[in-house]
Amino acid sequence: MEPVVRELVDERRPSWDGDGPRPVRVYLWPAVTGEAAVVLLSHGTGGSAWQLTWAAEALARAGFLAVAVDHHGNNAVDGYLPEGFAFWWERALDLSFVLDVLATEREHGPVGALGFSLGGYTVLALAGARIDSGVYGQLLAGSLDLPPPPEFPDLAEALEARLEAGTGEEVAAAGVSYRDARVGAAFAICPALAGLVEVASLRAVEVPVAVRWAGADEICPDASRYADLVPGADGRCVGSDVGHYAFLHSTEGAEPVRDAVAADAVSFFRQAFPAGEGTVS
Repeated sequence: MEPVVRELVDERRPSWDGDGPRPVRVYLWPAVTGEAAVVLLSHGTGGSAWQLTWAAEALARAGFLAVAVDHHGNNAVDGYLPEGFAFWWERALDLSFVLDVLATEREHGPVGALGFSLGGYTVLALAGARIDSGVYGQLLAGSLDLPPPPEFPDLAEALEARLEAGTGEEVAAAGVSYRDARVGAAFAICPALAGLVEVASLRAVEVPVAVRWAGADEICPDASRYADLVPGADGRCVGSDVGHYAFLHSTEGAEPVRDAVAADAVSFFRQAFPAGEGTVS
């Protein structure tokens, strides 16, 4: 099942690698007709939309319109930029922008969101999770002991070189709510940044949330904290011996756990959006 790929730009935000607007590459698995429910997909740190093919295809086969993006500055297709690894909230804005575009082009049903790792945080941000700006300020100041992502080991130095005017604007932006009222359910897989999200914001989430974490996760070992704090969250470990990278489409041998989680996501969104699927063409 091949997606339709579109090269969009968000004129409201600048690109980080030169003049011009922010690029947003979109992948649509549109093998459905009718006013199908939409599921937005957000990839993990340094990954790409392709790495969530396993989830997108399962959702499309079930009658959902699956829509994924390559997040600017943080995807393996275009390369890495320090802002893409540090300005996490821009990812939520990518998905809201895609919804804006869809709304001008077609009628669709309710909207859900699914994400992995940093993408898990992203979809929870759309549900109301908010970064603690005080903690984020400590991170930018270098006083918070948080290891850099494996994909960008010299992130702190690279970011410091890019932020010559200081970090006040970024700290303020980090603490803003990026809740999108159009998103009615969120499915987060091994979500990142659990220790940096404001507790009160998680306790205030009102939409259905599912959290799935891996028992041998070496990257996001505290992902279950989201399930503990979001009221009524459907949380579950998917296996004591499952590692973080089992959820990359390129990871061989992890197909059974991915298939199980994909089926789980389909069931979750069907329950959240009864009669929300379109007809598979």
